[in-house]
Amino acid sequence: MDSAIAVNGTRKEADWKVGVDIGGTFIDFCALEARSGRVASLKVLTTPEDPGAELMTGLTLLAEREGFDPTHMTRFVHGTTVGINTIIQRKGAPLALFTNAGFEDVIELARLRMPDMYSLFCARPDPLISRDMVFGIPVRMRADGSESQAPDMAAVASAVAAAKANGAQGIIVSFLHSWRNAAQEASVKATIARLAPDLFVFSSAEVWPVIREYERSSTAILNGYVHPRVSSYLTALEERLKDHGVPARPMLTKSNGGLMNAAEGRRACVNMLLSGTASGVIGASWLARRAGEDKVLTLDIGGTSADFALIIDGEAQFGTGELIGEFPLHIPSVSVSSIGVGGGSIASVDAQGVLRVGPESAGSTPGPACYGRGGERATVTDAMVVCGWLGHSEMAYGQLRIDTGLAHRAVGELAARLGRPIEQTAQAILDIAISEMFVEVEKLASRAGVDLRDFTLMPFGGGGPMLGAFLARELGMKRVMAPRRPGVVSALGGLVADLRGDFIRTIFSPLSDISLAGIRGAFEALAQEGRDWVEAQGHEGAAELNLSCDMRYVGQSYEIEVVLHPEWLTDGNAAAVAQAFHLTHEQLYDFHDPDGEIELVNVRLSAVGAGPKLSFPESNEIGAAAIPARRIPVYTGVAVETIDLHDRQALVPGSTFHGPAVVVQEDTTFAIPAGAQARVDRHLNLLLTFAE
Repeated sequence: MDSAIAVNGTRKEADWKVGVDIGGTFIDFCALEARSGRVASLKVLTTPEDPGAELMTGLTLLAEREGFDPTHMTRFVHGTTVGINTIIQRKGAPLALFTNAGFEDVIELARLRMPDMYSLFCARPDPLISRDMVFGIPVRMRADGSESQAPDMAAVASAVAAAKANGAQGIIVSFLHSWRNAAQEASVKATIARLAPDLFVFSSAEVWPVIREYERSSTAILNGYVHPRVSSYLTALEERLKDHGVPARPMLTKSNGGLMNAAEGRRACVNMLLSGTASGVIGASWLARRAGEDKVLTLDIGGTSADFALIIDGEAQFGTGELIGEFPLHIPSVSVSSIGVGGGSIASVDAQGVLRVGPESAGSTPGPACYGRGGERATVTDAMVVCGWLGHSEMAYGQLRIDTGLAHRAVGELAARLGRPIEQTAQAILDIAISEMFVEVEKLASRAGVDLRDFTLMPFGGGGPMLGAFLARELGMKRVMAPRRPGVVSALGGLVADLRGDFIRTIFSPLSDISLAGIRGAFEALAQEGRDWVEAQGHEGAAELNLSCDMRYVGQSYEIEVVLHPEWLTDGNAAAVAQAFHLTHEQLYDFHDPDGEIELVNVRLSAVGAGPKLSFPESNEIGAAAIPARRIPVYTGVAVETIDLHDRQALVPGSTFHGPAVVVQEDTTFAIPAGAQARVDRHLNLLLTFAE
C-alpha cells in the first residue's frame, strides 16, 4: 500500500489522525490526512460480546476503502462505552467499602431524594456495594483536619479478611473529612495493599477530594466498579494497535470533553464514563464555531437514546451531577440531557391499549426489524421505513440494507392491535418519539434560562438527521444545521479535542480580603498539579489554566460555579470576586443579594493542553437549484406525497432546494419536512430555515 502524497512535487508520507467512538449500535471512525486535508469516515456494527474487536475491523476496512495506512497514524483518539455499559448492566467488580464506624449507611442514605418525586411507586436504585460489604472502621478526622482517632488497624485487617471471604475484588476507602486531610485514607490504603496485594484499592481523596462524604464516596465507588473491565479493555486495545503497527499512543476522550492517555484512563476510569457523549458535543462545538453559529442545541440520536446539549458562544456547557445509569456523577462533565428514545427504541401497546415508545431498545443485536438481523418488534427506525423516509439507499456505509417488508410486518402487528392503518401507526410512533424529546428539551431550556427560538438545532448521530428537523419545527426553532458527516461527529470530537484535566480543593471559608490569601495558595498548588498533569500526558506546549470557584450565600445548601481571574487573587480584590458571584447568581436565578454574606466552598482548576490545529476543506458557494436524484413516495403525516430525494454527495456549496425532501448519504438519512428551505454552505453543512 502506497500512502505517500505529493506536496509541491515532493512525495511525503501521509499523516493520518483518527478519531473513534464506540456507541451502542455502531463504532464510528473519522480519519483526517493532515497534509492533504482529505477526510475519510466509516461505521461498523458493534460486537457487544467482544468490545474492541470491531475497532480492528474498522481500521482494516478504512485501509481497503480509503488507502489508509495504520502505520502512518500519528494521532489516535478513542471514546468507548465500556465504563458506562458496565454500570448500566451492573457487571462491574465486586467491591467493599471501608468507612467510619457509625457511617455504614452513607451510600444507602445518599441525599434522601427520590429519583421521581411525583411517582408513588418510585424507588431508589440498589447501591453498587451491598450493605454486607460495607465495613465500619474505628477512625475519626475532625473537620479542621486534625486527627481525633487513629485508624484501628486490627479492625482494618479483620475487614480485609471478611471482604476477601465475601468475594471482593477491590476496596474503596472513604473517611470523613479526607478532603481536608487524606492521611488516614492513605494509611489504611497502604495497610490493605500490604495485607491483600491481590486487591485493588482506591481512596476517595485520590479520586475526587471534595467536601460531602456521599458525593466523594459514590465517585470513588464508580471508579472502582468499572476499573477491572476498563483496565483490561485498554490493555487489549494497546496490544491490538501495536500488533497492527500503529505508532500513535492511544488517547481517550473524557467526560469533561478533553483527552487523557491510556495510563491515566486505567487509574481514573471514572473520568471516561461519558466520553462518547461528551465527545459528540465537543465535535459539534467545533463545527458550530467553524460555521459561525454561537447558539446551538445539539441532538445526538443513536440506537438507544437521544442526547441534548447547549452550545453558547461557541462553547459547550459544563456541570456536575450527570446521571450514569441510575447514579449521579460528581466530577465535571459536559452537560448533557438524555432520554431513552433512539432509532432502535421499541414501540409497544400497553395493557390499556396505549401506544408507547422506548425506553427498551433493540440495540445492534438483533436491531430494528428492517435491518434483517433477527429483530421482530417495531422500532422508530421501522416507523421511518413504513412512512417512506428510509429505505431508499444502503445504510452505514453499505453494511446494512433496509428490508421494507420486515418493517411493514413489525409495524403492521401494532397497527392491527390498535385498529389503525399502518401508515398512521408508523406516524404515531414518530410523533410520540418527537413529543418525548420535546418535553426533555423544554426542561433543559428552562433550567438554562434560554429561548430556543434564538438557537440553531444541530442533529447528528445516525438518527439525529432523521428526526431533528421535525423536532426543531415543534420547538419553534428557525434553523437546523446538519454537518457533512453527522453520523461520525462524536469521532470527530476526539480529533479536535484538547487535553483537559480537572482539579479541585475544598476550602470552605467566608469571602474576605484575608480569605483570598488562602484561595491564592490553593490556586498555586492546583496550578502546579495541573502543569504536571499536562506534561505527564505527553504534551509539549504550555498548559492553559482556567480558575473558578464554587460559591454561595451563607445559608444556601447549594453552590454555583463562578469564573475567577487570577489577578483578583494576586491583588486581594475580594470586591471583584463578590461582584462576579452576584452577576452569575443574577443570570441563573434572576436575583442577587448585594448585602449577603458569601461563602467559598471549592476552588477548581482546569488545565488544558491545546490539541493540534486541524483544517478541513471548504469551497466557495455557487448558488444553484439542486437537481434531485429521483422522486419517492412518502407518508408525510396526512397523505402519501411524491417528494424529491437528493444524494448528499451531489450537493455542492450553494445548492438549494425545499422540503419536503429526503437527503441520503453513507452514514445517515436526512428527512426534511414541508416548509423548510435548504442550502449547502461552504463547509458542506446542510442548512435549513423555516418560514416565520
